[in-house]
Amino acid sequence: MSTKATVEKLVSLCKRRGLVFQSSEIYGGIAGFWDYGPLGVELKNNIKQAWWRAVVQERDDVVGQDAAIVMNPTVWRASGHLDTFADPMVDCKECKKRFRADALVGEVTASAHGHEAAAKVTRCPECGGELTEPRMFNLMFKTYVGPVEDDASVAYLRPETAQGIFVNFANVLTATRRKLPLGIAQIGKAFRNEITPGNFIFRDREFDQMEIEYFVKPGTDEQWHQHWVEERYNWYLRLGMRKENVRVRQLDRDELAHYAKDTYEVEYLFPIGWSELEGIANRTDFDLRRHAEFSGRDLEYFDEETGEHIVPFVIEPSAGVDRLFMAFLIDAYDEEEVRGETRVILRLHKDLAPIKVAVLPLSRQEKLVPPARDVWAIVRKHWMSQYDDAQSIGRRYRRQDEVGTPLCVTIDFDTLEDQAVTIRERDSMEQVRVPIAGLVDALREKLNTGD
Repeated sequence: MSTKATVEKLVSLCKRRGLVFQSSEIYGGIAGFWDYGPLGVELKNNIKQAWWRAVVQERDDVVGQDAAIVMNPTVWRASGHLDTFADPMVDCKECKKRFRADALVGEVTASAHGHEAAAKVTRCPECGGELTEPRMFNLMFKTYVGPVEDDASVAYLRPETAQGIFVNFANVLTATRRKLPLGIAQIGKAFRNEITPGNFIFRDREFDQMEIEYFVKPGTDEQWHQHWVEERYNWYLRLGMRKENVRVRQLDRDELAHYAKDTYEVEYLFPIGWSELEGIANRTDFDLRRHAEFSGRDLEYFDEETGEHIVPFVIEPSAGVDRLFMAFLIDAYDEEEVRGETRVILRLHKDLAPIKVAVLPLSRQEKLVPPARDVWAIVRKHWMSQYDDAQSIGRRYRRQDEVGTPLCVTIDFDTLEDQAVTIRERDSMEQVRVPIAGLVDALREKLNTGD
């Protein structure tokens, strides 16, 4: 983590540069919900694409799917969410504020749902008033399907994407004709009615989740669990996170979810301390057995090698896109002195940068605008790009540095004579002159992409 990156600086940067806005801000906002602006949606999509490329495109044992957000409510009874997906909640009798009881004693973990706080806090941390006794609060958002709001039409917004994968296991197996081990990956919205969302986008009520359910033969589960722990940890390092800010922690037995045999977390050193980026759990055969029991459907796998019908074990890497978004920004944030002024820079990996190339005419002089527009037309066919001609060229460089743009292309008066432009690199600020005819190849080499 950059020592210069604070949550306050991050919030300011995100709003100022169109990364993240408070949802419904003109009406006072709504806690736990955020809107992603023009640059934010690009960064978010780049994180998803980098994940999908690593876990689906580049592997031969993982396929994708996209399940519905609203599912038959029996899914959540079978999975245990209706009974166990809850947090301990207390209210202040004086100021009426509401808190997670486990948060007050510092026991919150990623798998804390369904766990009561071991210790007890009796006074409000805000006003000192007396707190109520803890009571368990189910975190699922309830809704209704159809025009009548009665018990028969109750449904839930999914609190995780995993169950949509489990109930489709047999469908995917039949459709793909794959053998174990087989992974099914999904990216999608999840909803949790958190008691106390906070720390910017760290803990939200609506978020994007990236999950893999990796089905393996029982007895090979521990080996594959270690494989995915290493794979997922190294993915963060490949995308530029500094090694000293990322670690892997094995959860204690009392931290495990009810379905887990073992769980590891990839953690990041946020300004608020070490916290989870991603959980990699060994879910055993819990989910498939439960759904087979509640649905009456056969969810076994026929092992042609042994002639046996088995219920696969499942290894689950699960990450929240929004939390990763925050971690990548914090890790990339830097400030340095350049010619007597502070340069704010996001040293984002090139694959993640919202804008890959900025096209900047030296000025708005009428002779420079047509060739600059022509260059931009060439560039934007290949990469997400931006055209900027407002204020001095120095200020425009700073604006691009601040949002992590790796390369700037400058069109100047010499361009009119030599049909060449200047490429300026974000991190080193080094500049090189290249002919317009060779610009795409030069940019591709520097960005190391095949686009």
